Amino acid sequence: MRSYQTMLNNGEILPIIGMGTYSGESDREITERSIRMALKMGYRHFDTAKIYGSEPAVGNALRRSISEGLVEREDIHITSKLWSSDHNDPVSALHQTLQRLGMEYIDLYLVHWPVALKPWVDYPIPREEDFETLDMENTWSSMERCLEMGLCKSIGVSNFSSRKIEDLLDFACVTPAVNQVEMHPMWRQRKVKALCREYGIHVSAYSPLGGPGNAWGTTDVVDHPIIQSIALKHNATPAQVALRWGLSQGSSVIVKSFNPRRMKENIGALQLKLDEWDLHNINKMEERKIMRGDWLSNDTTSPYRTIGELWDDEI
Repeated sequence: MRSYQTMLNNGEILPIIGMGTYSGESDREITERSIRMALKMGYRHFDTAKIYGSEPAVGNALRRSISEGLVEREDIHITSKLWSSDHNDPVSALHQTLQRLGMEYIDLYLVHWPVALKPWVDYPIPREEDFETLDMENTWSSMERCLEMGLCKSIGVSNFSSRKIEDLLDFACVTPAVNQVEMHPMWRQRKVKALCREYGIHVSAYSPLGGPGNAWGTTDVVDHPIIQSIALKHNATPAQVALRWGLSQGSSVIVKSFNPRRMKENIGALQLKLDEWDLHNINKMEERKIMRGDWLSNDTTSPYRTIGELWDDEI
């Protein structure tokens, strides 16, 4: 399994395929069952967040599996995220995450978005009046405190553009270990990858298939003729080709499916090998940003410009 891991800039190990767990409280039983099935398939990295609503289910499934001897805690990697309404106190927020998970520590804690929301905003799509001024220097100092206290083994960021990473590095004592961003063959994040490579920050890709099945997502990636032809050539699936492309960039990928067939298909991407011609053809695909509605507007007069800027300098 060593070949299916990467080492972060602080020496910690990250499995290169992670299972996304966005779900509601009503899906708790399905989430737990899917995580236990994923463990048996070989998944060892589980990605959650406060706003996903899945932390209790993730914790229950993993604790049960550990107690039954299915897996050791040291072999599991748990990622969770600081929600944007908790920037004022990341330490308390992480304590609450650990309580929901029933764990003593998590492996990776990420700043979910480089924006701040008012304390009562506990829903994923904020309104105009929900935003407040972000003090990222104070937030990151508190993230570093989480690390010092042993509440997590690594800290990082999510949805940070190259510009925002450079701003953070101006005051950070600890360089982020990871930047988790949306990345797939039709949105290749060239600038982010280049900057992260320069500073030894690992890039982790969410929505590596373009987010099919989500309200904001598209099947354009897996339906693309280039991806489909490469899949046919290798007797693989389009999803496996897209995932293998992400892995070929030196990134890890976070895949979200509770469908057993797709879960098996996704982890099967580890066995696929793409040649240089395959990668060359994928790089000819037209890039297209997938936007998440009005709250990600690039309108310079919009109150959401802070988030929109994430995309302004990336392509």
